[in-house]
Amino acid sequence: MAKFDSKTFNERAFAKYVDIVPKLKKNELVKSRALTPNSQIRQAFSGQTGVVFATIPMYGRIDGAPLNYDGTTDITATSTTTYERGVVVTGRAKAWVERDFAEDITDGAGFMDNVAKQVAEYWDEIDQDTILAILNGIFSMTGAGNLKFVNGHTYDISAEATADKQVVSAATLNTAIQKASGDKKSKFTIAIMHSTLATNLENLKLLSYMTYTDGNGIERQLELATWNGRAVIIDDGMPTEDVPESAPDAGDGYTKYTSYILGNGAFDYEDVGVEVPYAMVRDEKTNGGQTLLYSRQRKVFAPYGISFTKSAMATNSPTDAELSNGANWELVHDGGAGAGRKHFDHKAIPIARIISRG
Repeated sequence: MAKFDSKTFNERAFAKYVDIVPKLKKNELVKSRALTPNSQIRQAFSGQTGVVFATIPMYGRIDGAPLNYDGTTDITATSTTTYERGVVVTGRAKAWVERDFAEDITDGAGFMDNVAKQVAEYWDEIDQDTILAILNGIFSMTGAGNLKFVNGHTYDISAEATADKQVVSAATLNTAIQKASGDKKSKFTIAIMHSTLATNLENLKLLSYMTYTDGNGIERQLELATWNGRAVIIDDGMPTEDVPESAPDAGDGYTKYTSYILGNGAFDYEDVGVEVPYAMVRDEKTNGGQTLLYSRQRKVFAPYGISFTKSAMATNSPTDAELSNGANWELVHDGGAGAGRKHFDHKAIPIARIISRG
């Protein structure tokens, strides 16, 4: 077997270690049901590591006005609309050199536990970057049909007339999700925001932090909180935009913060796997000899009701920049042309954003 810092390395055992390490952010997204498994996606990519894109059917809901049942009016039938949704696999890979981990293995810390924890946390952050890139992309869509989602699911208070209305308050979350989904707003379960917003909500006593009890029986505070009953992930990696002052005498510029609110089934998620997720390689030549740990993953994060078009994708895996490109996304539709095109009901998509100054 390959060695890493003179320790025996078993790639299958290591993969199991990584899988069982708690992934704080993703676990909360899964618990909130914002990330949900999809059997159609799993079947489309199952055992096919070379497949990078698939078209998944989506079925429309029955609709139409009822007819008068009076004994003389004929009962006519209508059929449901079938939509098609493009989903793409995002592949990522990374390698680390032995000495980086060797410095961390001290005080008898277990090799497998220590390294697996670092790798798990690393991919947890990468997965969140992927989700944020997708969110940026779908809110960058253009075209009349797509803009019904973009505009309807965006609650921008950054340009309100007074300073107190430009920042989040008690009514912000409820107003945003009602604007996005109307009477379906109860589907929203989790928010991701910058610490600036979290601090403002704390000061208003609107944010409550979750706690846990450690092995010594001491209650400790988590980085997770709740806002109006919705779980909150606080992350300073959330999108921000610095707006300069408009004129020399207009006062200081300001920062706009984007927060996302997700609901049940916001993303279909599947880990489609790779042939070799982890590998050790010994390089005797470079730097006098070094050992590397390689890690690879292929996953699907597919926003519900929105299709990946791959119109601006250069290789077999989209980069974060390509996922952020609105040209690669469109609201699911029935394939019709022009005014006859029927789009998926955007109010059924449990994804919304708040843009504020804090």
